[in-house]
Amino acid sequence: MTATQIPTGTEPSAPSYEQRLQTLSEASVHQHFDAFKDIAWDHPDYAIDPHDRRWILPTADVLGRTEWYRSLPQDEQVRIGLYRQANVTKVGLQFEQILIAGLMNYAFSLPNNSAEFRYSTHEATEECHHTQMFQEFVNRSGQDVKGGTLLFRMLAPVLPLFAKWVPFGFFYGVLAGEEPIDHVQKSILRAGDDMHPLLQRIMQIHVAEEARHIGFAHQYLEHKAPRLKRGERFVLSLLVPVIMRWLCNEILVPSRRAQRDMGIPAEVMKQVYWDAPESKKFLRDLFGDVRMLAERTGMMNPASRRVWRAMGIDGRASRFRSEPASAAA
Repeated sequence: MTATQIPTGTEPSAPSYEQRLQTLSEASVHQHFDAFKDIAWDHPDYAIDPHDRRWILPTADVLGRTEWYRSLPQDEQVRIGLYRQANVTKVGLQFEQILIAGLMNYAFSLPNNSAEFRYSTHEATEECHHTQMFQEFVNRSGQDVKGGTLLFRMLAPVLPLFAKWVPFGFFYGVLAGEEPIDHVQKSILRAGDDMHPLLQRIMQIHVAEEARHIGFAHQYLEHKAPRLKRGERFVLSLLVPVIMRWLCNEILVPSRRAQRDMGIPAEVMKQVYWDAPESKKFLRDLFGDVRMLAERTGMMNPASRRVWRAMGIDGRASRFRSEPASAAA
């Protein structure tokens, strides 16, 4: 037997669900961010100039890569870019508020010594800092944005209750909001475009902590899936792709008010969200990780696959989390 071989019967066992949550909780203790300590808001480099050309949307943004947007005068590209970044940030803030309320609803009835309780409260704490970070950016941008659609804002007080009523569905909803924005922010950061340093810092912090939050949702759903009854599993399998597409649209597609404020023509909206071939591919690419999770949790069956296809978010599942879209092609 060589030094690198492990004797039969002594292979290390995979960590339990509780041990994985303990690891996530400890990571939250040792690596976390404070919205007002870890961003130098008043540093001159972070000042928001509404005429700064770095607000021009990058090509990683589906609107930013359109011929319509690229053909606009530079000052108009800057105006639209700053408004769009502020509005997407506001939607993210609203989504985080729903998540925080849902986590508190879920944690309320958890027993003593629950690893889920500890991690849920760590995540809620981090999300509170994200909402402060996002709102501070919106405030300093000078943009009077409303964020999500009117329907989304009206449903916001009700949605956290699903964390108590249907927690399995709620945590899939968590991924429906977190996965698209995480995918977009990682794509922008990887592209290395000349972006405003304040926005870059916000994205870096958000991506770093969202990795844990997304990881928890994946761990939770894989752990709870075997406990679902057959009927529950089937109904949820049909609802998951619908939830994914709805919340993805809330995060990425400008509301009617935002469309009006940015002056986006109706035909451009139709092409970008999501008729153009490159837009359709972008939409499918957003959900590679979720399709992988759906396979693992029994959410994929002949009927649900048709719903994924109808929603325009079907495709090959990722081989591992955060697999780049180019590698999955």
